[in-house]
Amino acid sequence: MKLSEFVQKIMKDFLMIFASIIIIITILRQMYYPPMAFDLKSIYIIMAFSFISALIGFILYSPHDLSEKKMRIRMVIHFFTLEIILIALGSAFGFVKSGSDGIILALQIAVIYTLVRWLSWKKDKKEAENINEKLKALKSSQ
Repeated sequence: MKLSEFVQKIMKDFLMIFASIIIIITILRQMYYPPMAFDLKSIYIIMAFSFISALIGFILYSPHDLSEKKMRIRMVIHFFTLEIILIALGSAFGFVKSGSDGIILALQIAVIYTLVRWLSWKKDKKEAENINEKLKALKSSQ
């Protein structure tokens, strides 16, 4: 993967993470605490955490093709690094004050990570299907 493609992927991941967090928080607030609104500071914090999460994607970057096993290992390392850094930042900013807060944050990170990975997988699957259709059409025309 070229570096420019990787930077584009990081920006797409940032936007997906940010949008996912905002949507999930909006839904949860409507269910549990409707009068609470977003303030500018909380949006900036969510944006910063989303950007840090996307930047940690450098762990997944390789200029060469990787085997499936190596890519899976990098994904596990990426996930745990993400968990550790975000929980540490949450603790430093005072969002995580107890063990239960840390567990809740870890679960939230895991859900959003899974959602982003699933969306990426669906996109890759769709692209692979498009390539296969083009190859079939090319083969049948010959």
